[in-house]
Amino acid sequence: MFLERMEETERIFFTHSWRRCMDTTRQKIDFSALKFNQISIMTFSVLGFILNQPVLPALVSAVLIAGSINRNVALFKLTYQGLIRPLNLMKPNPVDDIPAPHEFAQLLGGIVLGFGSVLLYAGSSVLGWVLVWIVIILAGANLFFGFCAGCFVYYQLRKLGVPGFRIQSL
Repeated sequence: MFLERMEETERIFFTHSWRRCMDTTRQKIDFSALKFNQISIMTFSVLGFILNQPVLPALVSAVLIAGSINRNVALFKLTYQGLIRPLNLMKPNPVDDIPAPHEFAQLLGGIVLGFGSVLLYAGSSVLGWVLVWIVIILAGANLFFGFCAGCFVYYQLRKLGVPGFRIQSL
């Protein structure tokens, strides 16, 4: 509906901008890399809470957002590929899956951590740490139970036909 009303050039630009959210191509995804990502999110965020250092969740936020925008700078993924996997600290677990929901979940987590960090620096400690803990708990739910809340949100938005989350052929 939304895309049909756009001019051809606008539709191409819009689709290009949201290409990763719309991409439903199955690829091999190393779920061990995703687990390492979740472990890293939880570790640095909990450490930030224990040490009362809002810089740690702020850095995690920056890592998640940057990695969502450009896979080549996804620090946790690069650490997994360059250090953890070569040292055989985690076994690869390649699974055929769609990367877009996981990337969306990572971006969403980064945004929530970013808001939490801003609140922490603005002096709203309780609300800031609550947002950080929401991300920690949801990363733990994914790590321990395999429930990805961000992926769930992605699929609900797609089911509702929200532009950028719909499968649309040009």
